[in-house]
Amino acid sequence: MALNSIEIGQAAVLQPIGTIAAGLGIPDESLVPYGRYKAKVSLSYLETLNDRPQGRLVLMTGVSPTPAGEGKSATSVGLGDALRRIGERAMICLREPALGPVFGMKGGAAGGGYSQLAPMEDINLHFTGDFQAIQIATNLLAAMIDNHVHQGNELGIDVRRITWRRVLDVNDRALRSIVIGLGGAGNGYPREAGFDIVVASEVMAIFCLATSLADLKERLGRIVVAYTHDRKPVRACDLRAHGAMAAVLRDALAPNLVQSLEGTPAFVHGGPFANIAHGCNSLIATRSALRLADYVVTEAGFGTDLGAEKFIDILCRSSGLRPSAAVIVATVRAMKYHGGVAVSDLATEDVAALERGLPNLERHVHIIREVFGLPCVVAINERAEDTSAELDALIAGAARFGVRAVRARHFAEGGAGAENLAREVVALCADRQAEPPGGVVSDGLQLTYPDDASLWQKMKAIATRVYGAADVTASTAVRAQLKRLEEEGHGRLPVCVAKTQYSFSTDPKLRGAPTGHVVDIREVRLAAGAEFVVMVCGDIMTMPGLPARPAAETIDVTDDGRIVGLY
Repeated sequence: MALNSIEIGQAAVLQPIGTIAAGLGIPDESLVPYGRYKAKVSLSYLETLNDRPQGRLVLMTGVSPTPAGEGKSATSVGLGDALRRIGERAMICLREPALGPVFGMKGGAAGGGYSQLAPMEDINLHFTGDFQAIQIATNLLAAMIDNHVHQGNELGIDVRRITWRRVLDVNDRALRSIVIGLGGAGNGYPREAGFDIVVASEVMAIFCLATSLADLKERLGRIVVAYTHDRKPVRACDLRAHGAMAAVLRDALAPNLVQSLEGTPAFVHGGPFANIAHGCNSLIATRSALRLADYVVTEAGFGTDLGAEKFIDILCRSSGLRPSAAVIVATVRAMKYHGGVAVSDLATEDVAALERGLPNLERHVHIIREVFGLPCVVAINERAEDTSAELDALIAGAARFGVRAVRARHFAEGGAGAENLAREVVALCADRQAEPPGGVVSDGLQLTYPDDASLWQKMKAIATRVYGAADVTASTAVRAQLKRLEEEGHGRLPVCVAKTQYSFSTDPKLRGAPTGHVVDIREVRLAAGAEFVVMVCGDIMTMPGLPARPAAETIDVTDDGRIVGLY
């Protein structure tokens, strides 16, 4: 009987984390161990790397995700292992899994099969406590806002215009909209409030975009939490909350070092969702990895329209990071799903349905190559039920779009199954042009929109150039809010779109590569500390709910302390 992913991970013989660090040249005194197989690397050591040359950055992205799953994290791990197998010095940079999906629909997020990071249970459950620190910092600020109002409201906060929300790292739809402060004068002023999931919080975004502890504290201070009666913004620094928040986050800001089952070093740090936040691991981790290795594989959440777009338009725009190549993960069953096949029928051969679904892949290739100007390869995350006819049709379809598709069997074979993919990535990086032609170019990278476009123009550029939409709409109130944000000096900020990950449109049921649809902006949120403006579109929720059969039902612990059912 074949082992499942958690059984494979638990059976692996891992190296002590000090051995993994030593292979990167990290001295033992620069590690803060969290047990035998995971550790934080001190910020003071990482600062000594700033003068080293940077390696090549490889961006892992994918087609529009399906309920069947595509395996982007597993492909990131498999590619990292494969690069080392062909003789390259490689590292992996991934986001930390959120407990919401772990207990909800998606399950774990540390890879799977023989391409996973370890210790898998630790990474998926609590890990080193980073998310708890982010949760506490966010909720501390919320408590200080309500306490300030209760203690006399010296700043003149209009309780109707408090925008800061509390967070929790569990999917809980009952907390989306609540009333707080009930029970009398001693409990504060009653008002409407709500919770987001931790990975959607501005503190998470700041945590992942900060370049240092000083930058973290400055960004935290710039958070706009409310407005006064005369519409003046109130910031965290006005409440003198940012120092304590930074203190809570001090230790968490150091990247977490772990390993793959094959001993490839990996930073796993930060974890914003790409459908409701910017979807990239921490900038500190990625920059450090680029100075410790010649190739760094990093993942942007969901498809090219969400994670990759935000990676380029938000992270790269502000940080100077520049990918050398991109990998688009696709599966046979994803193409069949986008061709109209029900999830229950995806194991049955259906070349015609696969062909109908290929426009989804074509759109993602177009986004990477034509919108962002990056060379790319399609990684076919192969599964046992894939037939030769289906695989051949997918490879031929990619060729028609002018891109090579490479079969990869890392899930079943580890790094050995992705060596061809690794060789293709190395070749793409070697051929990377310094400055691709066309588009809005910033230091050799094409962006979707320029800094000086209006917020409305930026949103429309994303919708039309990336989503294939015909137009963008919004209520009069949303348009007025965008105008006010520009008048307050936030017009040059990039846009972070919150929308469904399952479609290029805002309708999750609209598969394939729809065109001509309209994207409606439901809500606008300013993230002044993270330095972007969130456009909430369609019915997307920033606090997800649990499915009918949550993954938590299958997770358990044996009498001897072994975790089971996780993945």
